[in-house]
Amino acid sequence: MIGKKRNKSMPATTTEQEDIVTAGQRKVNLVWERTQAIIALSVTIALIYVSIMKIESEELKNAFFLIVGFYFSRTNHAAIGGVGIKPSQKYQGR
Repeated sequence: MIGKKRNKSMPATTTEQEDIVTAGQRKVNLVWERTQAIIALSVTIALIYVSIMKIESEELKNAFFLIVGFYFSRTNHAAIGGVGIKPSQKYQGR
């Protein structure tokens, strides 16, 4: 045992096709996350700009609270462990 590393990984429990689907979901989630971040940042910067310039825009204020509120409360934040089947779930073929 001296000098040998033990593999601490658990054996795979998914099929190759499930892994491909999960990888695709991760790519889509990454695009969606980036899109949401860009929109939230854009609206925030626009709100800061109109505040500095003392421009009244009730629509922008409403959009800011709506967009940022949804950004921080969306379900991905609650999906700990990323996409795919969780250990507490059983695979139900789709």
